[in-house]
Amino acid sequence: MGDLDFDVIVRTWPYLLKGLQYTVQLTIVATLGSIFFGTLLAMARLSSNKVLSLSAAAYVNLMRSVPLLLVIFWFYFLMPVIMQKLTGSERPVPIGADRSAYITFIMFEAAFFCEIVRAGIQGIPKGQVNAAYALGLDYWQTMRLVVLPQVFRNMLPVLLTQVIILFQDVSLVSLLNVTDFVGASVKIAQRDSRVVELYLFVAAVYFILCFTLSTMVKHLQKRIAIVR
Repeated sequence: MGDLDFDVIVRTWPYLLKGLQYTVQLTIVATLGSIFFGTLLAMARLSSNKVLSLSAAAYVNLMRSVPLLLVIFWFYFLMPVIMQKLTGSERPVPIGADRSAYITFIMFEAAFFCEIVRAGIQGIPKGQVNAAYALGLDYWQTMRLVVLPQVFRNMLPVLLTQVIILFQDVSLVSLLNVTDFVGASVKIAQRDSRVVELYLFVAAVYFILCFTLSTMVKHLQKRIAIVR
């Protein structure tokens, strides 16, 4: 342990901070996109239209059954070739690692947020929905004004827990040579031959952030339970 040099963290902190900012940015964008599309998928799964319901169920089951790493690689390597076939281009259409990361995480996480929202919708008493219809509201107005506000409030602890998992999963984008927090640490560790110091620092930062957020979620869950 005496050979460890943690000064490398101080010297390279601006670069590490830039990577951490990218990680947080990707997490926020992926969360917002996933909640939006996940909500649409949940409503589609509960739809009386069999084609719409089965299509949404097939998409959700596919994404939930395949490792995220494979989804990232599939999109990054195969989508340019597919776009080449569709557009008739002479070369694969470049998408880029950064754009692939955003699209992939939104596509993948939407399936998980879908199941959370679907469970929340099914937990709303049917009497409230019937009362909304009796007042003259249509399906979309009932969802927007009556059902979904309660769903997001009741399922908020679960949604935030999924966001913490998403924050951890973002580290996989470093495999695409994207400079997120882990990617920045890996590049510095390889350049300065300080693998142990950088990996210990990354683990400590992830532990502190995730443990703090998890504790906040637990307190929030207790407060919501008291209000109920």
